[in-house]
Amino acid sequence: MAQHQARKRFGQNFLVDEGVVESIVRAINPAASQNMVEIGPGLSALTQPLLQALDRLTVIEIDRDLAERLRRQYPPERLAVVEGDVLKVDFSKLGEGLRVVGNLPYNISSPLLFHLVQFADRVIDQHFMLQREVIDRMVAKPSSSDYSRLSVMLQSRYRMVKLFDVPPEAFDPPPRVVSAVVRMTPLPEDRQKPASFPAFEQVVAKSFAQRRKMLRRGLADWAGAIDWAGLGIPETARAEELSVAQFMNLADSLYAAGVVKG
Repeated sequence: MAQHQARKRFGQNFLVDEGVVESIVRAINPAASQNMVEIGPGLSALTQPLLQALDRLTVIEIDRDLAERLRRQYPPERLAVVEGDVLKVDFSKLGEGLRVVGNLPYNISSPLLFHLVQFADRVIDQHFMLQREVIDRMVAKPSSSDYSRLSVMLQSRYRMVKLFDVPPEAFDPPPRVVSAVVRMTPLPEDRQKPASFPAFEQVVAKSFAQRRKMLRRGLADWAGAIDWAGLGIPETARAEELSVAQFMNLADSLYAAGVVKG
């Protein structure tokens, strides 16, 4: 089969280290009848070992040449190829009990993680390889330098564990950054939820827009409607000091007051 040239516009860095592949598959621990979806299968580094354990696998591939290559390589009853932009894929059409995996293109990692949040109630777990600094932000705790809007939004919906680092030389072409693998497990139905998710999104985004400022200044437009003492938030607090629960409580109070629309 002809050699495939990595395409920059698709952020392609192909995983070639078999030891890393084995570690990822071991972490995923696939079982035959599971409904698994792989994002960005590329040259089948993960696809092949996953198919050895699964009855059937669905892959999402934007590169037309790679999609065609996969169709030639595997029978359709074993491998379902969805050709297109993963940011436009409706995962609700792929069934229930989804296990989602992939070596995600770094150029769309954050938008893709946010896109997947809306389908979290259909997902068992997600295992992704991403830029290490993105995963460090995903799992960061309050009052740490990595704690950000990404941390709060994803931690409101998932329990996340950073599993291990992956060096640049595990890829072809090697990226300029260290990668890592993360496990994301949706939180249960009885988790704390915001009264309005759009209001929660607005409050978190505005809070971190000027993260060095105290919240009462960053949220100056809404500050008059905030009962800081009642919410247990010091008036001198900055965004990075608030827990996910405190952000939800803050958003709920502003939504209830009609200050932030849902």
